[in-house]
Amino acid sequence: MITAEDFIREAVGAGFDFYTGVPCSFLTPLINGVLSDPALAYVGAASEGEAVAIASGAWLAGRRTVVLCQNSGLGNAVNPLTSLNAPFRIPTLLLTTWRGEPGIPDEPQHVVMGEITQDLIRLIGLEQAPFPAERGALAPALRHAVERMAATELPYAFVVRKDDVAEAALEPSPLPLPRPGRRADFPAEGPRPTRAAVLERFLEVVPEEAAVIATTGKCGRELFTLADRPQHLYQVGSMGGASGMGLGVALHSERPVVVLDGDGAALMKLGTFATIGAQGPRNLVHVVLDNGVHDSTGGQATVSASVDFAAIALACGYQYAAGCASLEGFAAAFRAALAQGGPALIHLRIAPGSMARLGRPTVGPAEVARRFKDFLASPLAAQAPAAA
Repeated sequence: MITAEDFIREAVGAGFDFYTGVPCSFLTPLINGVLSDPALAYVGAASEGEAVAIASGAWLAGRRTVVLCQNSGLGNAVNPLTSLNAPFRIPTLLLTTWRGEPGIPDEPQHVVMGEITQDLIRLIGLEQAPFPAERGALAPALRHAVERMAATELPYAFVVRKDDVAEAALEPSPLPLPRPGRRADFPAEGPRPTRAAVLERFLEVVPEEAAVIATTGKCGRELFTLADRPQHLYQVGSMGGASGMGLGVALHSERPVVVLDGDGAALMKLGTFATIGAQGPRNLVHVVLDNGVHDSTGGQATVSASVDFAAIALACGYQYAAGCASLEGFAAAFRAALAQGGPALIHLRIAPGSMARLGRPTVGPAEVARRFKDFLASPLAAQAPAAA
């Protein structure tokens, strides 16, 4: 058995400086230890998949990350681990517990996952090891994990057993309550704009120093077709994870960060709205392009017709939210969001459909991630937003 302080000390020495996850009783000492250390950052996520996305964004912004979760939550994390971390080659240290370990009595809901935890980690292509629960084993195990992540460019997992870490008291500072946000609406009559038209307008008004994360599907494909830039990250897979990635970037960058989301993706990870509101990054602008359908899979309707994303954002602690239905309204809302400071959300209702000649990114995801990472690390020049 080790203490949380033992692990944190060695983890800091190995370069790990950002933590995110969802609690488990086996992880309580580690999470409490991180929360009680003012030199470390921990973001409590609404789901395990969201935590993986947040950590991916933090890695892009130069952090060495740790994701903590109960093994029952591995099911939530499988999607981003396989369709985000794998194609983009983004590593993270994954600490997952072993609830339901055979031979150790536990709750019935942990039985199946307890039997397959290591097999599941292996099946999704990740290397793993038992959590180093002895002081002398910690530093070598962490060095090995860092070496393997550098070699594979993939997450590496430690499986934490009951009582691997001694209990630790919690001494965190509670998150301050956000002040009430401001809403603006830009109603419009007539036909709704296409996503391509909105993206063209976006490219005219987005600051040159802004980092842009486009959600999976046709949004990223259209953005690439219109203009491929190092400041763009075209998400593939991990539906709903763009907002979490944007949060991870925004918390570790002085640049404006823009997430181009879709209604279906936003609905899939609505919990991220609450996490963003609680963390309060002032440099994050979250744009929901709402065409009311799953465009990439044949146009099946989403439930967004009855959803007011701007109201949800304000209820979750965003500082500015706008609803609009025209290119002019979008441009005005976007300029206001940059001026007001975030987190900000723009809900733009658009027409279904996509560009007639829709290409796909010819730059592979791993290359996209690394040039985006280099862009984030480049010197930030003070520049005004492009003229409307």
